[in-house]
Amino acid sequence: MAIADIPEYAHLTDADVEALGAELDAIRRDVESVRGEKDAKYLRNTIRFQRGMELTGRALLFGARDRKLWALGAGALGVSKIVENMELGHNVMHGQWDWMNDPEVHSTSWEWDNTGPSAHWKHTHNFIHHKYTNVLGMDDDVGYGLIRVTRDQRWKPFNLGNLAYNTLLMLFFQYGVAVQHLELGRVAAGKHPNPDEFKKDLKDVGIKVGRQISKDYVVYPALAGAANRSWTSWGRAMTATLAGNTIRNIWTNAVIFCGHFPDGAEKFTKQDMENETQAQWYLRQMLGSANFHAGKPLAFMSGNLCYQIEHHLFPDLPSNRLAEISVRVRELCEKYDLPYTTGPFLVQYAKSWRTIAKLSLPNKYLKATTDDAPETASERRFKSHPEQRLVAEIDPATGRRRGLRSAINSLRGRRSSVISIRKRTQTDGVRAA
Repeated sequence: MAIADIPEYAHLTDADVEALGAELDAIRRDVESVRGEKDAKYLRNTIRFQRGMELTGRALLFGARDRKLWALGAGALGVSKIVENMELGHNVMHGQWDWMNDPEVHSTSWEWDNTGPSAHWKHTHNFIHHKYTNVLGMDDDVGYGLIRVTRDQRWKPFNLGNLAYNTLLMLFFQYGVAVQHLELGRVAAGKHPNPDEFKKDLKDVGIKVGRQISKDYVVYPALAGAANRSWTSWGRAMTATLAGNTIRNIWTNAVIFCGHFPDGAEKFTKQDMENETQAQWYLRQMLGSANFHAGKPLAFMSGNLCYQIEHHLFPDLPSNRLAEISVRVRELCEKYDLPYTTGPFLVQYAKSWRTIAKLSLPNKYLKATTDDAPETASERRFKSHPEQRLVAEIDPATGRRRGLRSAINSLRGRRSSVISIRKRTQTDGVRAA
């Protein structure tokens, strides 16, 4: 089952958790005290770059009958949409730049280049996902109501299509964003609490989708066709725009899945939410998120969500500050012996797909248990080893704290020893025969 007692799982006392929270509060205060013109300049330069790429892409599509110009135009448009959605739209709507008091880049006024209405996304993402991160039954981002990503989710024959569903979600991700707020599953089951509200939300989605389709597949391609007096130019510009949108969709899916579904991104039960303090919320974000390695170009193209742990800790701090914040968060993980879940981008993404593939099957066909699997863990994973204390302690030999990370490494060491013994036994048996 998912984690039911977060401090116990983390091998921390209540006092430890509050001390960790105080240190994270200090990081927030330090960043808030120094943000200023340097950060504003970063944002303005990002906007210039994004708009320049969009203009370049649209201009190249006037010559889309040429294959090279088609490819360059689609690529430029794809980059433009990635930056607008991830480094601008996502972060602006989190309120990361509200401190500037600039209405153009304020969370209340930004409408992104995406089929999902900004107001809907801010509710499902900012409020629901970030408040109830990875809490089963409360955070719809745990599989998006479509994909089984933890053994806590009861297997159904529908889950056999896990890989197909995620492929479709990857290719049409912006439409998945558009319908998420509608909660179509509840509507189909007749459980939506407010039918009139659903109708209004559905209308809002329809209007936004219509605007995006008109802009991307009618207006701009028509301009290219008119300029060249050619229906072929219109069609080629339209397919290049479709390719640009698909590039954005695939990339967004990859970045988001790397931050939420690799091994080590833990899940939690509803009881964790009872009387949760700010410090306990911090700890849940640290355990429920994952990073991936990135240099500056990859960080920029991911909206700095390569620092997903730091983003979940401080969702409203400027994204360009997450790299420096990550240094201090790593230090805290060392101090409290907590895992800092990260890895190469392709490895993290591959782990997400592996989990999706595995969990298309019933639990009886899977190895490990519902308390001690790569994608599903709980505090009970340690209970079979009574010598493993579930409270952090100081190693008298080294003076270092021994906590969750040490406990996990200890379990892995035991497994390796058991496997080695089994192999030796099998080898000895073969030799004796």
